[in-house]
Amino acid sequence: QVQLVESGGGLVQPGGSLRLSCAASGFTLDNYAIGWFRQAPGKEREGVSCISSSDGSTDYADSVKGRFTISRDKAKNTVYLQMNSLKPEDTAVYYCAADLGPFCSGYELYEYDYWGQGTQVTVSS
Repeated sequence: QVQLVESGGGLVQPGGSLRLSCAASGFTLDNYAIGWFRQAPGKEREGVSCISSSDGSTDYADSVKGRFTISRDKAKNTVYLQMNSLKPEDTAVYYCAADLGPFCSGYELYEYDYWGQGTQVTVSS
């Protein structure tokens, strides 16, 4: 069964940190670019970050650049999103998604083949 499972969300104070995990089962992430997306209440799902499968190159939305870091552990078949200096506007459900191909080709939702169920991140004092 092909599955992506996110974990690591929670409630954190502004300025705090969280690390999200995206674990794959039923397939290997080696051949997939992996994107992280988020969706806040009443807003559209937006791309946050992506890591390629070919050379590990990364991309970040301007809103998270310098605060978030995406990485992958091939041995664990897992991709991570380290989130530092969190702000209330980072509050959202965070999703990971897999796009078959070597490169990050953008954040159009239809480009991604598999999606996780999401994990809630709440930044509040």
